[in-house]
Amino acid sequence: MPSLADLHLKIDLIQQYGLPDIPYPVPAAQVQEALTSDGHLPFALLLQGLQERSRDLATGWRDLEPAMDRLAQLLSPDDPRETVTAEGESWWLEIGPVDLEGKLVTIQRDGELIAAMTRREDGRLRVAVYRPLDGKSCEYLCGLAQRPYKGAVCMRENNWEYALDCSAGMGNVYASEAGEAYLSYWEKGIGISHDGTVLPDWRRHRTLAPRPAARVAMELGAHHAYSADPDEPVADEPEDLPPPAAAIPTWTRKRQQARTVQNRFLGCLLGGAVGDALGAPIEFMKRDEILCRFGPKGLTDYAPAYGGIGKITDDTQMTLFTAEGLLRAHVRGCFKGLTTYPGVTAHAYQRWLETQKETPPLRPKVPSERYGWLFFHPELHSRRAPGNTCLSALRSGPGEITADNDSKGCGGVMRVAPVGLYGARERWDAHQTFKVGMELAAITHGHPTGHLTGGALAVMIQAITDGASIREALRVAIACLEPQEDSQEAIHSLKGAEILADMKMPPEQAIRELGQGWVAEEALGISVYCALVARTFREGVLLAVNHDGDSDSTGSITGNLLGALYGVKSIPQKWLEPLELREVIAKLAGDLYAFRDWDIGEYSSNQELNDRIWRKYPGW
Repeated sequence: MPSLADLHLKIDLIQQYGLPDIPYPVPAAQVQEALTSDGHLPFALLLQGLQERSRDLATGWRDLEPAMDRLAQLLSPDDPRETVTAEGESWWLEIGPVDLEGKLVTIQRDGELIAAMTRREDGRLRVAVYRPLDGKSCEYLCGLAQRPYKGAVCMRENNWEYALDCSAGMGNVYASEAGEAYLSYWEKGIGISHDGTVLPDWRRHRTLAPRPAARVAMELGAHHAYSADPDEPVADEPEDLPPPAAAIPTWTRKRQQARTVQNRFLGCLLGGAVGDALGAPIEFMKRDEILCRFGPKGLTDYAPAYGGIGKITDDTQMTLFTAEGLLRAHVRGCFKGLTTYPGVTAHAYQRWLETQKETPPLRPKVPSERYGWLFFHPELHSRRAPGNTCLSALRSGPGEITADNDSKGCGGVMRVAPVGLYGARERWDAHQTFKVGMELAAITHGHPTGHLTGGALAVMIQAITDGASIREALRVAIACLEPQEDSQEAIHSLKGAEILADMKMPPEQAIRELGQGWVAEEALGISVYCALVARTFREGVLLAVNHDGDSDSTGSITGNLLGALYGVKSIPQKWLEPLELREVIAKLAGDLYAFRDWDIGEYSSNQELNDRIWRKYPGW
């Protein structure tokens, strides 16, 4: 915080707004600005200056509270809601009443209760605030409420666990002795010690009423807006933390209208299904056989497969169950407080296994109401040349760790595009998206290349959906791969695809150089190559299917990439109309976009929405 200079407000301003007549500290650099603007400064800046002055006062800090409260009142909207949320780029907090008779992490100062935090079901924090927040109290709340990184909060499971650990730090003792705000933990309610002893001086606080939530949000907002580094956590940390992680790969995000992003989501999943359906009838054919049957240009339109036109294969089936697993993991987190993407999605894959006329290990134990809506679409209950690795791995049970095999087949990477879409809406960084994509592929494919490629594709889909080019997304994916052990195969294939795309080699020859697509790095390399050289969606997916190898998988991945790049309108209508399960795919794409806006969970007042979403995506 820069040095502060005291500013005395004009008497007419004090009277007009009902402000106490005290010196108002502001950054010295802005005093001149005030003098040249008729003495006026933003009230939020005055509030933040008082917050910083208050934090530094061992005594006399209470004298500043009336001015702090009045400024927050003037700044806050006329919002009668008991509960609101406040957030910054790296933190999120729910503000509302809490039960002072339950488990609490509190902010205290000189015998006063400043704020009390409880655990939400999702592991995040809910806070009630009882006195105006000084600068240190604001920093506590922003720091403890920081958004998870790589699925954790400062190496803890969630924000509540982080708050518990921070409340036990010795720094709290020193802060208390210095008259500053500090953290404390009450396991049995305010004023009851761990051994059951009642502490009257603290027990008296149990009847306090919290300050208006909107006013508290404004105090946090003023601190966040004017502090030099408002997101830096200040709570005590153990000394054995690892060194800082390497810089997170990123891409240039573009401002896009909501409908543009929605079209990308639709394009990604429908495009993948179209590419899959185009490749289905020629999956096991040599290129020479394809040309002999369909002519010198090869296959240029749907051909009959699995008893019809536009029929999908196991690639799209498993992609849909991946999307369902991610959404059910989100719903579980909202209702139960904790969730796991690999664990919930592993159960989704068990439901897919059952559609393949198999009996999953847990089938007798799973009641029908846990199946959700996707399983009951009869078109999914058709065996479409599923991969042996997926079948054998899933027969062993719903494992959420790396499969016990050494397979690097393309069955892991071909199904993870929904991870990139989900990560885009959650605004995950590249590392988090890469991690989840890799984990979901690893459920069935134990070879490093078999699941590292899953992380790479997920990151590319997220970046493209966010406005990146194919080349920019490719560079981010390679940057995510480089620190990983045993990533050489995947990196070599992706770099090879980019090199071949810059050469004037005939596409069929370039694809032959990259392989046939039966293994993960070849499938991803071929798909990236086709996406790089194609000028349209149609051109790209037709290149991706007319080769010697796994035509439906390379067609599907290429369709995911180009559909995300160009949007659903780039897909020929004649391919969309007969596409099997088109409406189901579109609904899943829509839900992957909409889930962040679902007001669901224990604290939701919309019971009808709670019930409807839980029936559709039960959190199991």
